[in-house]
Amino acid sequence: MMFQWYSADGAAVHPLLVVMLALAMDVVLGDPPRLWERIPHPVAVFGGLISFFERKLNRPQRSDRARFWRGLLATAFLVVLAGLAGYAVQWLCAQIDYGWVAGALIASVLIAYRSLFNHVRAVADELDISLAEGRAAVGHIVGRDPDSLDENGVARAAIESAAENFSDGVVAPVIWFALLGLPGLFAYKAINTLDSMIGYRDIDYEHFGKFAARLDDAVNTVPARIAGILIVITAAIGIGTRGGDAWAAAVRDAEKHRSINAGWPEAAMAGALGLALAGPRQYRDFIVDDAWMNDGARTDATSADIHRALSLYRKSGAGLAALLLLAMVVI
Repeated sequence: MMFQWYSADGAAVHPLLVVMLALAMDVVLGDPPRLWERIPHPVAVFGGLISFFERKLNRPQRSDRARFWRGLLATAFLVVLAGLAGYAVQWLCAQIDYGWVAGALIASVLIAYRSLFNHVRAVADELDISLAEGRAAVGHIVGRDPDSLDENGVARAAIESAAENFSDGVVAPVIWFALLGLPGLFAYKAINTLDSMIGYRDIDYEHFGKFAARLDDAVNTVPARIAGILIVITAAIGIGTRGGDAWAAAVRDAEKHRSINAGWPEAAMAGALGLALAGPRQYRDFIVDDAWMNDGARTDATSADIHRALSLYRKSGAGLAALLLLAMVVI
């Protein structure tokens, strides 16, 4: 059941129309940098709240059990707070004429289709200039140590980011917005931000961030698989990509990935492009010994492969829009 939208005069608006408008607004407008230089981005505001609670509650002298329960309570409080904020904003939108348009505009801020495309393309452009520039650009979108990456590693990291974030930056926000309106979208972004900040398996966050990480796994279970299938379908009908290999890699390798969800879009992207992705990764303080997606394929990715991945990313985004349109006709 989807969250219903209403105009100020009480007329119902199809929720998927609002979702499609939000996605279109993000494609056209993206994240205007001048706007966020003047006012804080909603995700940045929420990140500040997470940092505040983390400093207060995640103290090393506390036991592992105490840190886990404090992390759970902090996560639950912040997710509920975000959901209530979304409900308040949606209620305000319902009080004005064409409030559903305002709601779509607000939602577009929390969909990362265009900004992800721009950031990944910047890696390809900078990598063509020099390895140092490529490392600097990829450092904005991945958590691993960019100084440990050679040219092929920078390219693979950018492609992996495009695949994984197509799921949790585009498909998942769209799905939760469609199902639960702004409350669902705000709550989802809260969960995803919590996971990105405290959902690590290291000495600082292993216990405090465990609940946030598991909650993020839960809310991304279906979206990640939809994202992987969209990549497979668009690879099958595209030129220079391999739909059959994408499906085979996803089915064979997705469950081997350290993340139960990221494996689906990453393995599909790897198979579609004929590359091996993921594998062991060096972060600043630790090494992740992950499985290779599409193991045995070439690992010497270049900026040209980033552009191939972006082409597939665009087509997958169009596939998502087509899926929404089909659902709007059927439902």
